[in-house]
Amino acid sequence: MADDIWDKPIELMVDNSDHFHCVGNSREAMAFLAMRWPGDRDAAYAAARRACLKAIEGRARTDEARAAFLSAADKAGILRH
Repeated sequence: MADDIWDKPIELMVDNSDHFHCVGNSREAMAFLAMRWPGDRDAAYAAARRACLKAIEGRARTDEARAAFLSAADKAGILRH
């Protein structure tokens, strides 16, 4: 998807909350899910991966991918509030 930039980036706490990471589109979210995900790879994680992949492929809306990733990050306890 050409314009996969999220309206509002999602800030995540990483490395025991000492550092932050900003995710601004579905590709960045997929990379974070694949390489840096600290939480369980549960149903919320799987839903976020599916939604982001669909958005990258143009088969889902960008806001759906963002919402799924946001939900998974919140459940994993890494969402910066």
